[in-house]
Amino acid sequence: MEKKTAEVNLTLMTEFILLGFSDIPNLQMFLFVIFFFVYVIILMGNGIIVLITKTDQALQTPMYFFLSNFSFLEICFVSATLPRMLTNLWTQKRNISLFACATQMCFVLMLGNIECLLLTVMAYDRYVAICDPLHYPLIMNHKVCVQLVTACWITGVPVEIGQTCQIFSLPFCGSSQINHFFCDIPPLLKLACGDTFLNEMLVFTVAVLFVMIPFLLILGSYSKIISTILRLPSATGRTKAFSTCSSHVIVVAMFFGSAVITYLRPKSKHSSRTDKFLSLFYTIVTPMFNPMIYTLRNKDAMMALRKLLP
Repeated sequence: MEKKTAEVNLTLMTEFILLGFSDIPNLQMFLFVIFFFVYVIILMGNGIIVLITKTDQALQTPMYFFLSNFSFLEICFVSATLPRMLTNLWTQKRNISLFACATQMCFVLMLGNIECLLLTVMAYDRYVAICDPLHYPLIMNHKVCVQLVTACWITGVPVEIGQTCQIFSLPFCGSSQINHFFCDIPPLLKLACGDTFLNEMLVFTVAVLFVMIPFLLILGSYSKIISTILRLPSATGRTKAFSTCSSHVIVVAMFFGSAVITYLRPKSKHSSRTDKFLSLFYTIVTPMFNPMIYTLRNKDAMMALRKLLP
């Protein structure tokens, strides 16, 4: 009898309800306005970085090539979540079909993995520039840069398609309410029936491969970078070297800090409110501050921006 009921519930589960920020009903329009302007700022800020790195000859270097790709990625990443959230806030219709939910989750996970890998490549670029400056033009030639970026964009795709298929092959026979503003793994696993241990282990394994290992590689790169900078004879040289890395370090700390806590915490430690806060941090806050961090702290980027603006 229980099995039959589960099957009936399973067949009825054709869509989910994204609760988002429905627990604060009086602030729905206020949140819509805030997130709408945030989305515009993200699109404009990162779009300007892509534009100046493509048009200004002074920015035709590996560092800005990677930054251009990173800014384009941020536009894609935030576009996987914010438009749906804005629609839900405006219409108050929070339902999302199984297919749309799976598609959104797949894109968020793929783009998140790409961001982890691209930040690692950017750390490697800084490592070569500071620790082996004489061979930098040879090691980081245009062909190598294109190959590294292509590898970042391709590597995570099959893994996350497989992971999404596995998550959505689970029977969802309980509540259809996802206590989140987008379809993410932790809140979806809470709705799944039966044993999700294998799924949780896969999530942990993928998080280690695409979040923890890149983060450790970045830490390793910066330990070498800091060691090299401290050995530089002039204070001016040390200051300049630190300034070229500081922007990247800030973005890494913001993105990886929230992502590591979200996907590497035990299931028992997950709370909907904390998950939403952390997700806001790596899906919206980091893409919003990325242009400011890289342009305001970079003289070349500021000069290119002044040339672009009348």
